[in-house]
Amino acid sequence: MKHLQDFRYIEAVMRAGSIRKAADDMNITASALNRRIQRFESEFGYEIFERMPRGVRLNPAGELLLQHFRSQQSDLKRVQSQVADLAGERRGHISIACSQALSPYFLPAHISAYRTEHPGVTFSVNIRDRAAAEQDLITFKSDLALVLEPVHMVDFSVLSAIPQVVNAVMRKDHPLAAQSEVRLRECLDYPHVMPSSAYAVRHMLERALAGTSRTLQPVIQSDSFDFMRHYVEFEDAISFQISIGLRLTEQSGLISRPISTRDMPAGSLLLGQMKGRTLPIASARFAETLIVAMERLNTGQT
Repeated sequence: MKHLQDFRYIEAVMRAGSIRKAADDMNITASALNRRIQRFESEFGYEIFERMPRGVRLNPAGELLLQHFRSQQSDLKRVQSQVADLAGERRGHISIACSQALSPYFLPAHISAYRTEHPGVTFSVNIRDRAAAEQDLITFKSDLALVLEPVHMVDFSVLSAIPQVVNAVMRKDHPLAAQSEVRLRECLDYPHVMPSSAYAVRHMLERALAGTSRTLQPVIQSDSFDFMRHYVEFEDAISFQISIGLRLTEQSGLISRPISTRDMPAGSLLLGQMKGRTLPIASARFAETLIVAMERLNTGQT
C-alpha cells in the first residue's frame, strides 16, 4: 500500500515510454515524476528503467517488479471483494479476455443477466486473439479468458470446455447453400475470406489441410470477423466462423453451414483463469455462471 502511487507512476511511464509524456498524461511536471521514480529506485535498491536517448523502458528488474505489483493488486481486489461480501454488498470488477465470436451475443447476454442481479459489479471485456488472451491472464490484465483453441496452455487452468464447429458463411443463393453441411474442399473452390494467422479459426483450417494438396488462398484477409461476415454480402464468397458467434437474420441474406467434421474436427472453446490464482469473489461467481451456460449450450439447451 505504501508504494501504490509509485507503482501507478511506474506503469504510466512504462505505457508512455517516456517520463515527459507520462508526466503530461498525469498532469505533473516531468522533473517531479523523475524524482519520484529515482527515489523509489533508491529505496528499492535497483534501477528499474533503462534510459535511452529517446525515452525509457523497463529493464528485467522493472518487469519483475511490475509483475509483482500486478499480483498484489489482484490479491487486494480479492480481499476487497471478500470484505464487500461480509458487508452484504455485491461489488467488484470483472475483466474478461475473449475471442471475437463471444462479443456479439454470448457475453452481452450473460453479463447483462449477472448485472441485473448484481448491479454493483462492473466489467471490462477485452477482445483478444488466442495468444493475447493467455498473456492477459499471466499479466493480470484479465481475470478470465474465454477463447477458442489457446496456444500454450502452460498457465491456463481450464474451468469449462465445449466443442465448436467451424461454419461456412455465404449468401443464400450460393451454390453450396442447399447442402445441410459442406466439405472444406468445396468451400475452397470458391473465393474465400480468411482471418489472419493469429486466430484459431485460421489455425484450424490450416491444420485440416496439412498433408493435402490444397492450400488456403484467401481473396481477403482480415482481423475482424464482423467485417468478413458482412463482406460476403457484397461478393459471392465464403467466410468462416464458429457457431457461437453467428446469429444470421433473414434480412442479412446470409446463411451458415457447418463444415463436415470428417474434414475438420471441432475446436475447443475454453473458459479459463491463470493457473494457481485465487480469483476475486465477483470473478469467481461470474465464472460459475459461465460454466453453467456453457454446459447448457453444449447439451443444446437455451
